[in-house]
Amino acid sequence: MIQAPVPHNEPVLSYAPGTPERAALRAELETYQAEALPLWISGEAIRTSQELSFSSPHDHQRALGTASLAGEAEIGQAIEAAKRAKPGWAALSQADRASVFLRAAELLSGPWRQKVNAATLLGQSKTAHQAEIDSACELIDFLRFNAHYADKLAEDQPTSDPGLWNRLEQRPLDGFIYAITPFNFTAIAGNLPSAPALMGNTVIWKPSPNAMLAAHRVMQLFNEAGLPPGVINLVNGDAVAITTQVLAAPEFAGLHYTGSTAVFRSLWAQIATNLPQYQSYPRIVGETGGKDFIFAHPSADVRQLAVAIVRGGYEFQGQKCSAASRVYVPRSLWPELKQILEETIAQIKVGDPADFSNFMGAVISAQSFEKISKYQALGKGDPKVRCVAGGGGNREVGYFVEPTLFELDDPKHRLMQEEIFGPVVTLWVYEDARVDEALGLVDSTSGYALTGAVFARDRQAIVDAARRLRFAAGNFYINDKPTGAVVGQQPFGGSRLSGTNDKAGSAQNLARWVSPRTVKETLNPPLDWRYPYMG
Repeated sequence: MIQAPVPHNEPVLSYAPGTPERAALRAELETYQAEALPLWISGEAIRTSQELSFSSPHDHQRALGTASLAGEAEIGQAIEAAKRAKPGWAALSQADRASVFLRAAELLSGPWRQKVNAATLLGQSKTAHQAEIDSACELIDFLRFNAHYADKLAEDQPTSDPGLWNRLEQRPLDGFIYAITPFNFTAIAGNLPSAPALMGNTVIWKPSPNAMLAAHRVMQLFNEAGLPPGVINLVNGDAVAITTQVLAAPEFAGLHYTGSTAVFRSLWAQIATNLPQYQSYPRIVGETGGKDFIFAHPSADVRQLAVAIVRGGYEFQGQKCSAASRVYVPRSLWPELKQILEETIAQIKVGDPADFSNFMGAVISAQSFEKISKYQALGKGDPKVRCVAGGGGNREVGYFVEPTLFELDDPKHRLMQEEIFGPVVTLWVYEDARVDEALGLVDSTSGYALTGAVFARDRQAIVDAARRLRFAAGNFYINDKPTGAVVGQQPFGGSRLSGTNDKAGSAQNLARWVSPRTVKETLNPPLDWRYPYMG
């Protein structure tokens, strides 16, 4: 069997002063001109009379362009395009399909790197570092490692008795896939349609309206890499209208989703309602967010803990489903940790990510700004909550929110339970002798179970915490921040309210997009209907 090259993780470029990547990214940012983004249906750029204007979250005056929106006719065209393209795409060998996405990875590693990074910085307000690890490195890793994992799935074959040849064939699902992607990771936006496509499926892709520029770049990248028409069809537009029409199609075979828990539940319910009209039982794969924790044991290193809180809680403005959001600290460590956090947070610069001295950019939208501001007001207005740092914001130029740290008395406070999706970290101080009780609160306070971290130098404490918190996080970190999962190293996903835990960036995820067929071939069929015992 022809196999894809053994993958390796894409090196992260530094963007330090004087580096070529810094100069190349600056050039892309300075020369960017507003664009009119089309739909992509059956390989063609489709423009409609309905358009949506969009600008940079960190600079409302920086118009980035307009995007065509799909109506009922265009959605129908996308469904038909996916159906038409399916037989030819599914008939290709795994190697031929993989070659398209491996070429996309090489293009992204080279000439397309800063095109996609610049789109992510401008449209999603990511710093150069955050864009690099996301829209370049992680997306490249998804494309390379998925090709490798697809080969591994095909290698898993059944045993055969003498005179028989048993084999397992990895067929695509019987229909098309619907991929709904979020604003916060360009890599996720690229992986959700491309992973099912790699396995022979065709896809309708609805990107977030807050990340249309980056999605457009990724679609252009796939086209440049030789993706056949109709394999992935990108449609911007009203989420409810697109979803209703797509999920009503009898050929709908699977949902690949990243977004909010509430929307995921509504999608699942809609699929269940439509179940009698489908030609097969759809696969549902979703990752829906988290209320991610950092638990510090009394033996933890305070400076390491402080770095994890700052990076885990405030990078990309806390808009990661894995972002550190609730922290549990023993009283013996709190005075020193508080001083370090106050000093560190005071040094964080918030502003235009094109200024490389800024650690944080803007939150994604006015709606997000208002939601986060309400949580800040909740904390500042509660006498049992103390604002250690931040607590404000300004939306005049961009949607800028200060990195905020609250200390509270009630470990069951709303700020410890609800997903904020912004740069707001809440912290509860527990008595050193009550470690077991604190671990119980970590496990029971939130309904989510995506990521979490434990800091300790005492090995027995690490073992105990890992055991107690076994189901509290699908990605568990020891002495590290709970963000930054790397494809091929930490397959990503959580359970409970955090999703179906199908582990993006692993063979487990790809296995959800195939419907295996077992083939038994008898090499020397019997000629007599009677069995030996009958003699």
